[in-house]
Amino acid sequence: MCGRMTMTHPDDAMARLFQAAPSNDLPEVPRYNICPTQAVAVVTTGQGGRRLRPMRWGFVPQWYKTPTDGPLLINARAETIAEKPAFRAAVRERRCLIPASGFYEWTKDEGGNRLPWYFAPKGEGPLVFAGIWQDWAQGDARLTACAIVTAGASDWMAATHHREPVVLDPADWARWLGETGEKAAPLMRPAPEGWYDRWRVDPRVNSNRAAGEDLIRPLAA
Repeated sequence: MCGRMTMTHPDDAMARLFQAAPSNDLPEVPRYNICPTQAVAVVTTGQGGRRLRPMRWGFVPQWYKTPTDGPLLINARAETIAEKPAFRAAVRERRCLIPASGFYEWTKDEGGNRLPWYFAPKGEGPLVFAGIWQDWAQGDARLTACAIVTAGASDWMAATHHREPVVLDPADWARWLGETGEKAAPLMRPAPEGWYDRWRVDPRVNSNRAAGEDLIRPLAA
């Protein structure tokens, strides 16, 4: 799964990292509680090269009459992405990279209280999620939206959640974007053990209105 994330890396650094031309309307950073339906910075590729551009996090199938006409599709399951009508064209033709500094997951205690955990990559670079995207239009309404591809959790991740986002190694970015002509399906797998650090954080992040750097600080024992 992946239902909240953070981005603290500057836009210019991300543009250099991905060798992408940045749009001038990217979301402001740092952001410590990015929620579904908000804008995220996404890397796409095309005839003009790579672009770093904003998209709504929450995929909108072409048949939706409004963006809220059906379920909010923030994730796409790797096991069925090539078959689902909402996603199958996008995974063939419109794959993207979704960079993040980290993400949150939740467990529950015996009383049913939601306990948030923060996951961050080991090292200084961003996480790069495998994503899909598309343009949506109905009448005068227009938006461009994306979803994060997820896989079944590794044994390590399963202690927290049964799904996890597909993260891509830099060597695989071009392949996922479709720039090499190689099949991308083998990349849709859980992260290897040792990819992340994780720690408990304050339940204040349970609110989608919470903000600030303290959201990712380890919870005091």
